[in-house]
Amino acid sequence: MGTLSEVIKPDFITVAPEDTLGEVAERMTGKNVGAVIVKDHGRLIGILTERDMLRAMAARVHTSDARVRQFMTADPITAAPDMDLDDAAQVMLDNGFRHLPVVDGSNVLGIASLRRVLGGRRQPAPEAA
Repeated sequence: MGTLSEVIKPDFITVAPEDTLGEVAERMTGKNVGAVIVKDHGRLIGILTERDMLRAMAARVHTSDARVRQFMTADPITAAPDMDLDDAAQVMLDNGFRHLPVVDGSNVLGIASLRRVLGGRRQPAPEAA
C-alpha cells in the first residue's frame, strides 16, 4: 500500500488571508486545482477549497471585496507524508472533505486530493504468466 508522499501535488498554490476570492479563483483556475493553502507569515492557517468558494457565491459576496480569511477553513486537519493511503482516505471520508494538506512538522509539502488518494490505492494488475 502506498503513502501520501506518493500522491501529493507538490506544486500547490499558497495564498494569504487578505487575498481576494477573485484573485485566488483566477489562480486556482489557471492551475486547475480545487484547493489552496492559506499561510500567514509562513505558517499554515487554513485551506480554501471549491466548496468554500461556493459558500461565498451563495452568500452573494463580490469576489473583488471578499477575502480569503472570511471563507477559508481555519486550522485544517493535516497528515504526515508517510500516512497510509487507506488511512488518509478514511480521514477524508470521515470528515467530509476532499483535500488534505500534507505536512512535515510546520512545512507544507503538498495537498492530497481524495481522487489521487483513491487512485493511488489501486493495486497494479497482476502480470500474465
